[in-house]
Amino acid sequence: MLIKLFGAAVQGIDATIITIEVNCSRGIKFFLVGLPDSAVKESHERIVSALQVNGHKFPTCQIVVNMAPADIRKEGSAYDLPLAIGILAATGSIVPDKLSRYLIVGELGLDGHLQPIKGALPMAITARNAKLDGIILPAQNAREAAVVNNLQVYGVDNITEVINFLNGEQALEPTTVDTRAEFYRNQIVFPFDFSDVKGQENVKRALEVAAAGGHNVIMIGAPGSGKSMMAKRLPGILPPLTLAESLETTKIHSVAGKLGKNTSLIATRPFRSPHHTISQVAMVGGGASPQPGEISLAHNGVLFLDELPEFNRSVLEVLRQPLEDRHITISRAKYSLDYPAGFMLVASMNPCPCGYYNHPTRKCVCNPGQVQRYLNKISGPLLDRIDIQVEIVPVPFEKLSEQRPGESSATIRERVIRARKIQSERFSNHPETYCNAQMTPQMLAKYASLDEKCLALLRNAMTRLNLSARAYDRILKVARTIADLEGEERISTSHLTEAISYRNLDRANWAG
Repeated sequence: MLIKLFGAAVQGIDATIITIEVNCSRGIKFFLVGLPDSAVKESHERIVSALQVNGHKFPTCQIVVNMAPADIRKEGSAYDLPLAIGILAATGSIVPDKLSRYLIVGELGLDGHLQPIKGALPMAITARNAKLDGIILPAQNAREAAVVNNLQVYGVDNITEVINFLNGEQALEPTTVDTRAEFYRNQIVFPFDFSDVKGQENVKRALEVAAAGGHNVIMIGAPGSGKSMMAKRLPGILPPLTLAESLETTKIHSVAGKLGKNTSLIATRPFRSPHHTISQVAMVGGGASPQPGEISLAHNGVLFLDELPEFNRSVLEVLRQPLEDRHITISRAKYSLDYPAGFMLVASMNPCPCGYYNHPTRKCVCNPGQVQRYLNKISGPLLDRIDIQVEIVPVPFEKLSEQRPGESSATIRERVIRARKIQSERFSNHPETYCNAQMTPQMLAKYASLDEKCLALLRNAMTRLNLSARAYDRILKVARTIADLEGEERISTSHLTEAISYRNLDRANWAG
């Protein structure tokens, strides 16, 4: 008897319908074809045990299973459940009437219980696009899939529930999630707040400007000056995710298996902070079983690189193209995938190997050559993509001992949202541009033009401070953002002066 049912394969952050064909005939062999990997081939043993434990005998006949399309590699354990159901239906233990109406995915334990899978959200979206009635999957993934409307989502704990449901012996209650209510309820939940930060007003201002314009930022300062503390609070002042951004971010984390149990939507901007021992593949994605890298997991959020010079230089260099293009294409011999990578880069570093260059009270023991070599670990092309470079000095005791809390993240966020609204209206005719940091030279000429007084100031600053040529566009972009924060239509000398002050590393004499 020939039976057809549907599973799904994840490619990149999207899923493809896989048609599983099961045919039973005379004989004793078991054949599994259609480019399965080792995890799929091993499903035979899990299926045999799960059926036996739950009172179903594995059929004693020749079984041929084909997974189409045959040129797509089938990876992972999510095919256990559809394979088991297909085998039972082909031998007459399950009524096949409902099989064509549902997408079925799930990993089986030896006792028949279902384990959570990766990529449930893109699978559910694919099931809806394929006009299927619903999806049957592990209960732990039900809320994740239920954010997709116009689709019945059945979360099950055991294979017996699926068998009884398909045979009409048991009703399953579909999982429902009020997507918008869930999304807006979790949008204001942040574990860290800028009110905890004592002093460092100039750095908080720089981070506010960075958040308002989507600018990449690097903080240079001695150990213990608060670089990591402030970076962790940056997501709390970024504009809230839109529903479309939330869905895209959730898809990426779903494919990577990073969503918690019973999680539906990611409502806050992600914050990723990989260790400096990270490899190139872990940073950008790929691998034998392709997975999104850290730059994709930080999509629509923040990628924080602490102790930037300690990262492998080759790892830092692969960031250059994604910072410009906002996506990464992974091309290997057997596959080519495209992952989104629209992140805001925030980096921190010590000014020298000992950490105390330019420190107000402690003496640096490094010679100028050591300081310069330490800074040279960061290439010019990468530094060229960082708009704001801010130097941090330790907080004096008087500030640390103050009982009065600092300005809250909520207050700063209101100003950032107002500035982003101005930019949204400005770039309404440029669908690929969302913030000032993404402006092209043509846009700069149109939206960040300077009068004669500002041009004279910028010319004088670049000459006296020995600023590099690459600083010119960055200064204009940051000045445009500062003007937006002030609600000004044109860039003034005060905006330009503040923007120039954020180019510390471009000064030729900064490292002595």
